[in-house]
Amino acid sequence: MRSLTDRGAIDPLVTIARKRDGHAISSDEIHAFVDGYVRGTIADYQASAWLMAICCRGMTADETAALTDAMARSGAMIDLGASRASAVDKHSTGGVGDKTTLVVAPILAAMGMIVPKMSGRGLGFTGGTLDKLESIPGFTVALDRDRFLSQAHRVGLAVAGQSADLAPADGALYALRDVTATVESIPLIASSIMSKKIAVGSPAICLDVKVGRGAFMKDMPSARDLATAMVDIGRRLDRRVTAVITAMDQPLGQAVGNALEVVEAIRALVGQGPPDLMEVVVVLAGECARLVRGTSDDMAARQEALATIKSGAAFDRFRAMVAEQGGDVACIDDPGRLPRTELFAELPSPRTGYVAAIDAEAIARCALSLGAGRRKKGDPIDHAVGIVVYAKVGDRIEAGEPLLVVHCRTREQLAQIGDPLLAAYTWSDTPVDVPLLIREVIRSAPPSR
Repeated sequence: MRSLTDRGAIDPLVTIARKRDGHAISSDEIHAFVDGYVRGTIADYQASAWLMAICCRGMTADETAALTDAMARSGAMIDLGASRASAVDKHSTGGVGDKTTLVVAPILAAMGMIVPKMSGRGLGFTGGTLDKLESIPGFTVALDRDRFLSQAHRVGLAVAGQSADLAPADGALYALRDVTATVESIPLIASSIMSKKIAVGSPAICLDVKVGRGAFMKDMPSARDLATAMVDIGRRLDRRVTAVITAMDQPLGQAVGNALEVVEAIRALVGQGPPDLMEVVVVLAGECARLVRGTSDDMAARQEALATIKSGAAFDRFRAMVAEQGGDVACIDDPGRLPRTELFAELPSPRTGYVAAIDAEAIARCALSLGAGRRKKGDPIDHAVGIVVYAKVGDRIEAGEPLLVVHCRTREQLAQIGDPLLAAYTWSDTPVDVPLLIREVIRSAPPSR
């Protein structure tokens, strides 16, 4: 494949007008436009107009793949070397209480795979994977390229912050999308996510696409469109990709908050995690194994994931990663040493009945008000605060029994979020079915090596 600089100059006005009028743009033209923007020969206002045209007119599957490739190639491409064949990347579109990476990655490493994972920080709701890990005293996510790759090869996994030279076009274009009302476009969302996955170099990619009140994609049609678009990008760019669409109408697991979620992840790694979290973790681990090994036996891979947990090997890999990245392993051996608030209080159930629904977004807003997330980029995060959800959809609970536990800094905070937290619950006098968690699995093709 030719480099960006080999593709020649373009007239950005022509490219903008062609997309404005609904025409398809060639791969060379897309690469040249992205290259021109990164190099500064195409102005912000021209890139903004192009993004708006894409948002309004959409992109074909070929165009979306070309845009992904152009953004991935706008910076450094990681070479995984001899470990590439056993490497897998796992990505979640984000949700409330989503700590799956902290559990899935060590399982995969213990199963013999390599997980070189570059993650992000959270904006809104609660922290991202990096924020959760940074609640472990001493843990660093700032790994240079050599250290990142060396650790991935030796330990089986490394989780680090995205380097500035990885898909820089994506960061620059996203900053424009954020201020030009062009965030909500399937081709732009899909290419943004996949460009970073392509640049990291793993040939196998498993995507956890969240759907529901607590997710970016609120309904199944939009979640399916995004999942299908990303799987198709992978196929066109020679990656093996699976997208698992999972429910996010209520928090995943019980813990919502950074250190609290690390505690829950550690529990899951020793086989004591909440059933819904364990279900998602095992399915994702099984899909990753299927992609890497080229097998089609889902149940065998899932059983192996469970056996890896039971043996203690997954916990050992997580502990080894924490040690390698400077974290205090005493906090892994004794999670009670992780950051915690002095003030925590139970909120009792206001009535007897069955939990019919929990508004995950409302729970997340309450966690954000405690300081568990960021309202804008650069805001500090309080790793210790958060919410633990005791009763989930389908559970029966008596009036006065603990419904939630709030970990906060002041009684004023507790007083302010008590009513909104209780209002997040919908009740039923009759039994309620536990909602389906794994909504759909979309695969690019039968796995092949």
